[in-house]
Amino acid sequence: MTAKPHPAVAPVDLFQKCYAYKRVEEAKAAGLYPYFIPIEGSEGTVVTIGGEQKIMLGSNNYLGLTHDPRVMARAEEVTRHYGTGCTGSRFLNGTLDLHEKLERDLADLVRKEAALVFSTGYFANLGAISSLVGRNDYVIIDKLDHASIVDGCRMAVGETLRFRHNDVADLERVLLKAAHKPCGKLVVVDGIFSMEGDLSRLPEIVPMAKRYGARMMVDEAHSLGVMGPTGAGAAEHFGLSAEVDLLMGTFSKSFASIGGFIAGEARVVSYIKHNARALMFSAALPPYAVATVQTCLDILKAEPERRERLWRNAELMKNGIQSLGFNTGPCESPVIPVIVGPIEGTFVFWKELLERGVFTNPVVPPAVPENSCLIRTSVMASHTEELLARALEIFKAAGKKVGLI
Repeated sequence: MTAKPHPAVAPVDLFQKCYAYKRVEEAKAAGLYPYFIPIEGSEGTVVTIGGEQKIMLGSNNYLGLTHDPRVMARAEEVTRHYGTGCTGSRFLNGTLDLHEKLERDLADLVRKEAALVFSTGYFANLGAISSLVGRNDYVIIDKLDHASIVDGCRMAVGETLRFRHNDVADLERVLLKAAHKPCGKLVVVDGIFSMEGDLSRLPEIVPMAKRYGARMMVDEAHSLGVMGPTGAGAAEHFGLSAEVDLLMGTFSKSFASIGGFIAGEARVVSYIKHNARALMFSAALPPYAVATVQTCLDILKAEPERRERLWRNAELMKNGIQSLGFNTGPCESPVIPVIVGPIEGTFVFWKELLERGVFTNPVVPPAVPENSCLIRTSVMASHTEELLARALEIFKAAGKKVGLI
């Protein structure tokens, strides 16, 4: 006999939320849908969209290595030797000697005992936080931390506490809530905040965390290869590598590939290695991606002038945008936001820039607070001054057209 629904409960179609979701159709109808735009070809700093060339100011390719002939040649060479994929988890058939060499070299770069490679940077945060923060533990995060940190907290069984962005006094208020409880505490912040482009106040945050017995983790996704005397990140930039317990980094920015890693004490990394579900139940990083990262790491060490060019370009672009009258907020990095405010105005400005020849990223809630929408730009070491000058002219024309300047 077929069971009948309880008469007092009206059935609800799980898909009803999908049918009622109209925002995408409305944006497309208005000609203001800015996402999932197919790129037909790329030279790194210039891409082809709809048959037209656009200056790329929306990529995290900070060192400009995605098209470096040495990187591409090594990826091809390794593919011919190992094939295109590992076809399994690191636990089983997915660990290559390439993975282990890269882990040793990454640990050496960030001055930690050990490192562990994940198949994405998102998984690195997810795996580290969720495996370490157990029941009755606390994880304490900046309100503007990356979504992967937030999702790692959601997956952890401990309690998540948040403090106001870069507000050390508010961090202390939050730490006090857990000060008299027998629990573990982990403070997690971004080195460079990925949308605002500002730096975490590590010189104040790290000692505050230590004062209350908390362990410290820094997400170096946007600072690895960019900050510090050797490019090891924000912790190195501030001279705090030894005081930060865990460092996370990604390969989809300066290292021109995909993947991520966590680095710290060998015993802690081993614990994550054997308990992080994001590692255990995910396929290993493919050989060509590992080879790409390894080659980029070697270039980072051998060619410090790349970072010097990156910072010259960042200063040129930031000063140029500010001189035009745009609001760039507190940015201190190659991530240079142009703050607009309302969502619709942000989309209109983005479209005007794209049509005139510059690709940027419109950023709206939940990635930023309400009414703080922005156009996110980022520069590369491989941008020429001529390209950036042309981009600034387009920003000037587009800004005047939409009434931002």
